Amino acid sequence: MINNLLKSSGFKRISIFVVIALAIYAMKSMINLILLTFIFTFLMDRLVQFIEGKIRINRKLIVVVSYGCIVGLLSYSLVMYLPMIAEEITALIRQLTAFYTSKHDNVVLNYLVSRIEEVKISSYLEQGFTFVLKYFTDISSIGLQILLSLLMSLFFLLEKPRLIEFTKKFKTSKISFIYDEIEFFARKFVRTFGKVIEAQLIIAVVNCVLTTLALWLLDFPQLGGLSIMILILGIIPVAGVIISLIPLAIIAYSIGGIVTVLYVGLAILIIHSIEAYILNPNLMSSKTNLPVFYTFIVLIFSEHFFGIWGLIIGIPVFVFLLDVLEVTESKDI
Repeated sequence: MINNLLKSSGFKRISIFVVIALAIYAMKSMINLILLTFIFTFLMDRLVQFIEGKIRINRKLIVVVSYGCIVGLLSYSLVMYLPMIAEEITALIRQLTAFYTSKHDNVVLNYLVSRIEEVKISSYLEQGFTFVLKYFTDISSIGLQILLSLLMSLFFLLEKPRLIEFTKKFKTSKISFIYDEIEFFARKFVRTFGKVIEAQLIIAVVNCVLTTLALWLLDFPQLGGLSIMILILGIIPVAGVIISLIPLAIIAYSIGGIVTVLYVGLAILIIHSIEAYILNPNLMSSKTNLPVFYTFIVLIFSEHFFGIWGLIIGIPVFVFLLDVLEVTESKDI
């Protein structure tokens, strides 16, 4: 029975999956480079396929021109807008800190602020300010990782047909049984993880544009910093909306009182409804439509084990595991 178990395809598949997971964990110091390379490669490949379907020109030319445009836009944005956004984020954090440290006319609000102060929210804000400054001072390190990721994804897409042809040679090699299982996981990973990340980015961009427009109509200050915050938090499913609502409500109360807070809450509710009933059904598969409880559990554990990246990749990885385990939505009532 043990011999049959060891020779079974299920045991080999699980063993290879565990080895892959341990290898990725061993390379956790390179996780930024690995994930950025995969995300850039997947998204740029989708863009190249879209352009190739519309315009009949050489594929390599499309790849080079697309990457040239992306690098040009990134460079222009960093030079023109990075100092302004850094200044606005700094002003935003100072405004939030001032809100917590000042007294208000509203008795209920003063009580809530005092309770929040008991958990030392000011120290958390200071840590957040230090965290932002650290990332801006380490911009050269982050920029180098982004540059390497772009270069690796560029070389991959330029030689994609040749890479696929070369990789298929392992199918007839002495390690063909390993190749078959890795190919199985790779197909599942690209089909679920990649598409979920793509959908999350599209939803985050749409939410950012709509929310920024609503804040502009309400005369909010520091729109540049707020839009960056909304875009980053929008990539986090469900929890991102709740987290972003807290500073938005504080700023709304500071500039217009309870009425403005209600307007902001109504705007966020409408935008979230657009995401839930229009964007999600069209962009996400049925497996991604997780219960909110599952979503929060996955985010909590993935943040604990993977840090900031866990909030972004936690749901895609969980959906990938559901796909591997062939967990399907029940049709029973």
